[in-house]
Formats: sequence, C-alpha cells, structure tokens
Amino acid sequence: MPPLSDLTPLALAQALIRCPSVTPEEGGALSFLAEVLARAGFRIERPVFSQDGTPDIENLYARIGGGGPVLLLAGHTDVVPPGEVGAWTHGPFSGEVAGGFLYGRGAVDMKGGIACMLAATLAFLDRKGPDFGGSLAFLITGDEEGPAINGTVKLLDWAKRRGERFDHCLLGEPTNPDALGDMIKIGRRGSLTGRLTVHGRQGHVAYPHRAENPIPGLLRLASALIAEPLDGGTAHFDASNLEFTTIDVGNPATNVIPASAKAVFNVRFNDDWTAETLGAEIRRRLEAAAGNAVRFSLDLQPSNSPAFLTRPDAFVDLVADAIEAETGRRPVLSTTGGTSDARFIKDACPVIEFGLVGQTMHETDERVAVTDLERLTAIYGRVLETYFST
Repeated sequence: MPPLSDLTPLALAQALIRCPSVTPEEGGALSFLAEVLARAGFRIERPVFSQDGTPDIENLYARIGGGGPVLLLAGHTDVVPPGEVGAWTHGPFSGEVAGGFLYGRGAVDMKGGIACMLAATLAFLDRKGPDFGGSLAFLITGDEEGPAINGTVKLLDWAKRRGERFDHCLLGEPTNPDALGDMIKIGRRGSLTGRLTVHGRQGHVAYPHRAENPIPGLLRLASALIAEPLDGGTAHFDASNLEFTTIDVGNPATNVIPASAKAVFNVRFNDDWTAETLGAEIRRRLEAAAGNAVRFSLDLQPSNSPAFLTRPDAFVDLVADAIEAETGRRPVLSTTGGTSDARFIKDACPVIEFGLVGQTMHETDERVAVTDLERLTAIYGRVLETYFST
C-alpha cells in the first residue's frame, strides 16, 4: 500500500470499488479500510454478527482520540449486485476513470462517500496529530443493502455495551438529487408493509350464487385505503403515501371464481404516525369499508423503520455552512427518500446525512465525477476542522 499521503479520495474510492463486496460478502473492503485506519493510528475492531436465517455479517469499528466531543462517521461498504456485467461500459468492479468519471458499483452508494470521509480524516490527522481536541470514530457495516439485521443496529448495541458514546454522526449516503450541495437529510420517513387477503369461496363462473367472488371485495377495500389522504404533511415531512405494489389472485382459469384475492401495499409515513398508530388507522379504514359484506385478513409486517427527525441545530448549521463554503449552495434540509441506517443511529446520537449525487446509484454504469470526490472531501475536511475547533 502506498504512503498515507498518496491516498487521494480517487485512489481510495478505486481501491474500495475493486473489492466485490456484494451483500453479504465483505469482499476485502473492510479489510482495506481497517489497514488504512490502523496505519493512521485508529484502534480497530471487526465484530461479526449472526442470526438464524440470515447471513453472518462482518462490520468495522475504529476510533482515535481521547475524550469528547466524539464525532461518528458512518456508512456501508456492501453494494447491490451489478446486474448484467456485459451491459456496463466499464467493469462494475474495475474502478476505471473515463471522461472525468469514476465507474463502478458503489461509486456513489456509498464507497465514494466513505473514501471522501477517509481522505478528509487522513488529511486532518496529518495536520492536527492525534491530540485534536476530541475523538473520531468510524462505524462501517456490510449489511445496509441487505436485511440490515446483523449490521449497524447490532454494531451500535455492541459499541454501547463497551461504553462507547457519540455526540453527533455524519452518515455519508448519497443525498444530493442533482448537484453536490443540494441537500442534507435531517430525517427519514417510516416504512410499513401490509399484506391484505380477501376471502371468498371458489366456484364456477356460470353459477355465481354458489360462490363468493373475493375480487370485488378486494377492490372495495383497496379503494377505501386510498380514498382519503393519510395526512397533509408536517413541518419537515411531506404527506404520507400508501402505494399498492401487487394485486394477485393466482388464478390461471377463466371459468373459475377464485377462493381468495391478495394485495400488498407499502406506506411511507411521516412523524404524524408510528407503525402502531398507522396500523390502527389502516385497520379502521378496512373494517369500515368491509362491514358485514367482505371477509378479510390483514398482516402488517414488523417494521424497523420509524419516522424520525434530527431537528435543525448548531451541528446541522455547521455542516450546511461547510457545504455552502465549498460549493456556493445552501443545502435544503430534507426528509425525502427511502430508509437508511440513520434510523438506527438516531437512537445513539443526533444524525444527519450528506454525501454524493445519487443519480446513478443502483444503476448500470454507476459513476461519480472525480471533481465531486475532491469537493466532498473538502466539505468533510471543513466539518472536521470546525467541529473540533469549537
């Protein structure tokens, strides 16, 4: 490995991309990070967590410094599968640069973000030394794109049992829709999935009085769930939305009334709701629409994705100021998008998310502008300087 001073954000991102760390495989990515951080003086831990029915997951925790404040830098090195490899202009694990862009799976989600955090940290420690007025910690999982069972949530519990405490966290997910500096995520909507079954009685279509067709009942209940908005949004969140993702009767015959009809829906909900209160509202709507005419059952899946908000404060301002200083843009404070590991971290300390532009994440030819890697490193570096100087 070259000297630490030669590990530019591009070189670090290339090294990480070349590790085929498709969930749940570690692929060498955590080992690479561990080696670099150890050389920089961090204490390294590599806990592995398990649970029946899920793959074992390797994780990384690294810390340097003494006392507070403690800033946590978080992320994941696992990536989604590349899909059809032949469709990529450059190999998904090649880390090739072309036309000013770095190509590869994880370039923006989120090996590129981790590379920028690491490059900024190395430069900061080179300037300040180990006595910089606080502590820095890296919390990196290999399970964010998977079940998210043996990753961040267990790593945080493990750290808590060991007496580790954090004041703030910066998570490097790709938060920007179009350009670096667009958006900070200060919270996330919750997610709740429901499976609705309407029960009927199978029979011949020519003798409908001998059967009970569940399909009209399913349409009736589905319409009741979306007839009225769940809410009108809140101060920091858009309105909650319920979307049906599949409707199925599993019936290959054209002359048979099916015995049941099923639908699956997902709700992305704001801080007006908890999973419990939202579930109760969904049941109320279904029961009111069903009356005595429709027989149904509802299975609400256990949710580990609550709505949460990190209220704007001095830390949020500090990061926003750093972004504006380096990009000229004042980022929007947003709670849009899907879930992330911030939903777990928020129980340990205030957490906000800021990373690269996410336009190509999970796509063929995922890529990041090399200039964005350099500018994000400068933003993270400015955050470190300001955080530990105040």
